[in-house]
Amino acid sequence: MLQCIFLLSDSGEVMLEKQLTGHRVDRSICAWFWDHVISQGDSFKSMPVIASPTHYLFQIVREGITFLACTQVEMPPLMAIEFLCRVADVLSGYLGGLNEDLVKDNFVIVYELLDEMIDNGFPLTTEPNILREMIAPPNIVSKMLSVVTGNSSNMSDTLPGATASCVPWRTTDVKYANNEVYVDLVEEMDAIINRDGVLVKCEIYGEVQVNSLLSGLPDLTLSFANPSILDDVRFHPCVRFRPWESHQILSFVPPDGQFKLMSYRVKKLKSTPIYVKPQLTSNDGTCRISVMVGIRNDPGKTIDSITLQFQLPPCVLSADLTANHGAVDILSNKMCSWSIGRIPKDKAPSLTGTMVLETGLERLHVFPTFQLGFRIMGVALSGLQIDKLDLKNVPSRLYKGFRALTRAGEYEVRS
Repeated sequence: MLQCIFLLSDSGEVMLEKQLTGHRVDRSICAWFWDHVISQGDSFKSMPVIASPTHYLFQIVREGITFLACTQVEMPPLMAIEFLCRVADVLSGYLGGLNEDLVKDNFVIVYELLDEMIDNGFPLTTEPNILREMIAPPNIVSKMLSVVTGNSSNMSDTLPGATASCVPWRTTDVKYANNEVYVDLVEEMDAIINRDGVLVKCEIYGEVQVNSLLSGLPDLTLSFANPSILDDVRFHPCVRFRPWESHQILSFVPPDGQFKLMSYRVKKLKSTPIYVKPQLTSNDGTCRISVMVGIRNDPGKTIDSITLQFQLPPCVLSADLTANHGAVDILSNKMCSWSIGRIPKDKAPSLTGTMVLETGLERLHVFPTFQLGFRIMGVALSGLQIDKLDLKNVPSRLYKGFRALTRAGEYEVRS
């Protein structure tokens, strides 16, 4: 049972406090939490469950906002973490994003959502479709009405019809002139390449995202050509587990609109689409750097939005870096950003330059880690393929669309 939820900004400011039970959690727990974040750094912020002297704390971080939940009793930690993730997803969907300003500008709606999503410390209504029937998303008209009438509440006076349905994630009496369903495979590649150019880790985190614009109560089945490659699968509550367990088929009645049907991992991939070759040599107080970027394995589709970022070591006083393709920027926090875009066919992009070290330091002893970003439309690098999508209880006039997208996740090249 959760007792309190706090939303903290990057500076440690408490943007929102929601007490969930009769026992009030003192705000001093946030000061204790932030003192440990400052003293222990990223290692503390990466701990999802923390035991303080008086409470158990659960935390997730989204777009610079820390969602912190507290309890004094033992409870399933995954339930608390999953609930915080659902809160973050719902707020992002309602507010069109998630940042400090959006939360402050719409704190009334945030409180109303939390009132409906949790009751006396226990998760209650977390389906976005039902919440949208109960609480209208913010828009310009509603804000103007709240100013004129003085009523800032977006709450509906009627109970959503889906609350009495056997399919609570779907609104009732859905009607469309054109029945359409779109399925997207969205994947992120996480990779670590050591200083010798050896691929230490390479895996895919993927999501099957569906946009369902179907009338009535459709029943869908989605199958893959190679489901055996999937690991760590997680499903939306609409998925029937037995068909997947026996035949690896997704059978479900979809929510209305956009939703995440499932997530998965594909582990131990053998290659990456792009190579990064850094070379650093230093003597006499200067360091020469050369970085080349190119295509290692052509995925058959255009690779674009390629970026390379790295933090200059603290011992570097100044740097003069240039590239034969794209633009290089050095930010005030010594973060170097190289925007490449697409790799041209006639030359391999390269970045070269020199870095001046601190006085008295002859050689560079701390080497940067390069963060690669890219995007590939039309390809799922995991190799996952959709076999077919069948629908029941839907009129014959139906359009089905499929897309794939792969982008870089935590893609590190060490030097």
